[in-house]
Amino acid sequence: MMLYVWIAVGVMSVSFASIFIRLAEAPPLTVAAYRMGIAAVIVGVTTGIAGRGGFAAVRRFDLPLLGGSAFFLAAHFALWTTSLSHTSVASSVLLVTTTPIFVAVLAHFTSPDKVGRLTALAVVVSMAGGVVIAAGDWAEGERHLLGDALALAGAVAVAGYLLAGRRVRGHIPNLAYVTIVYAIAAVLLLAAAVGSGAPMLGLPMESYFWMAMAAVLPQAVGHSLLNWALGYLPAVNVTLAVRGEPVLATLLAIPVLGEVPPWTVLPGGALLLLGVYLAVRSGEARRANV
Repeated sequence: MMLYVWIAVGVMSVSFASIFIRLAEAPPLTVAAYRMGIAAVIVGVTTGIAGRGGFAAVRRFDLPLLGGSAFFLAAHFALWTTSLSHTSVASSVLLVTTTPIFVAVLAHFTSPDKVGRLTALAVVVSMAGGVVIAAGDWAEGERHLLGDALALAGAVAVAGYLLAGRRVRGHIPNLAYVTIVYAIAAVLLLAAAVGSGAPMLGLPMESYFWMAMAAVLPQAVGHSLLNWALGYLPAVNVTLAVRGEPVLATLLAIPVLGEVPPWTVLPGGALLLLGVYLAVRSGEARRANV
């Protein structure tokens, strides 16, 4: 019973990410850099306390994959955080959580796992959901469509992050892996923020508070609890539980941000979540037949 309670806490925690990012009222790259940087420090300290022996498992030819994983993670944070400046929380979170679909499609071209009928159906259903959401955002203007496109690109970036990480996670312990990847991603985001002229200093204290909250609650607490749950439940159970994030984030945005999404989010979101469910089930079915 307690396992499911902690999963619920994890899902609720990650659902606050978009809310905290909006409340920070800071440039997207500034928010992304601070969130990733603070998270990297928290994970690094945790790894130091738990023991650094896991780093010995890192081999020279792992470095390009670790770098690639960090690049895609940094790209995800940059793209998704920016999307929240252009479109609604509901549209952004619904679209960015379609990652399992892109994982299935990218795996078709980068691994022996080929797209089957169920995966193909998942892609079609999800595309239909995306079209419905885009149709609703079209009425809000091109700015909202740009936000939708950035959120989708953020989902693709997470797929790249997962596929790159899958190659090395078999022999590198989780804490060592995330410590390295988070640190590199933080440096990349900091360089992008500074290079683009995004301010890192002189912001209101409220902005720093909400950026720190985005790093601590959704990242350090939420993602850690969900990763911990993977040790006790099949990945499909945890993945499907995370589908609650768009629903909770949308509901939170109404009273906190006063943001009511267009009505098309309901049918479009339902199709997107159905597509993600089909993609996850397809992946589980393939693994069961191996």
